[in-house]
Amino acid sequence: MKSITANDSIIHFNSACYTSLNEHLKSNNFSKIFILVDENTHQFCLPNFLAKLETNVVIEIIEIESGEENKTIETCSGVWNTLSELDADRKSLLINVGGGVITDLGGFVASTFKRGIAYINVPTSLLSMVDASVGGKTGVDLGHLKNQIGVITTPNLVLIDTTFLETLPQNQMRSGLAEMLKHGLIRDENYWNKFKELSKLSLDDLDELIYESVIIKKNVVETDPFEDGIRKTLNFGHTLGHAIESYFLSNPNKKDLLHGEAVIIGMILACYISSELMGFPKKTTKEIKALFLSYYEKVSIDKSEYQNIIELLKYDKKNNHGNINFVLLKNIGNPEIDCLVDDATIINAFKFYAT
Repeated sequence: MKSITANDSIIHFNSACYTSLNEHLKSNNFSKIFILVDENTHQFCLPNFLAKLETNVVIEIIEIESGEENKTIETCSGVWNTLSELDADRKSLLINVGGGVITDLGGFVASTFKRGIAYINVPTSLLSMVDASVGGKTGVDLGHLKNQIGVITTPNLVLIDTTFLETLPQNQMRSGLAEMLKHGLIRDENYWNKFKELSKLSLDDLDELIYESVIIKKNVVETDPFEDGIRKTLNFGHTLGHAIESYFLSNPNKKDLLHGEAVIIGMILACYISSELMGFPKKTTKEIKALFLSYYEKVSIDKSEYQNIIELLKYDKKNNHGNINFVLLKNIGNPEIDCLVDDATIINAFKFYAT
């Protein structure tokens, strides 16, 4: 697959990853290389990655605990202190090997340490390949509130090696698939239609779908790098999805949801709201719900919890001037940004999901 240039970053795929990485290491006089991993990528991904590195530069491994609950300023502080203790300087390189938590947090750490050092993202989950590592968004959560602290900066390189997907459990694969489904709904009906018979697709088909998904996000981000307009469409399903994810994370009586699992619910709700407010075809909304629930188990959300989730919407990053802004669909591939939605319609959307 041909490499993709996105703003100041280059995205390489599979075998081209390591050729390009080693050339990059040779052509830059990095003082030290730091590799950020969690316990899972340390065990399952790092040995293969290190075996393909060609450099005499000193390499240090920094491990953090996996999971969204560790995507915090406290974790960043630990990594910053470790970098400082290991004599990292402005010419150091941080390579983030992991899923969305690693690439989001690692990018933020690199962008703020000594006012910014170079970094490279090596996404190892489907979610991070098609979403988290592309576009320059970095950051951490504030308590259970998603991505409240962060900056937009671009990595030097993004290296997408799809063989890492062989290490992923199925629920993590489904979590990443949610973002690919979103890309189809907001940008390209032909791409969306390819997912209607997912069980018939081969691994080669998956590689091509990943490539197309990266192209879709890259094109949106290049047009609007700082999310002033069209980039907001990438938040389709995320307004309520993030609120649901935060609610489940903060509730000890609830099982934590993966990001993609919450976004799937958010997209079903957003499709219903779109059909009520934007004229999105009701038949299509029902078809999308049926397709999603054929891939993802329905999550139980009690009526008594609807208002608690709605209360969390006020923390959404897209809000301004006191308004909660939704991304809705007029049709597949035709989104509308900055839509206002009343609570009654949101509650009806939850009821639609539950039935």
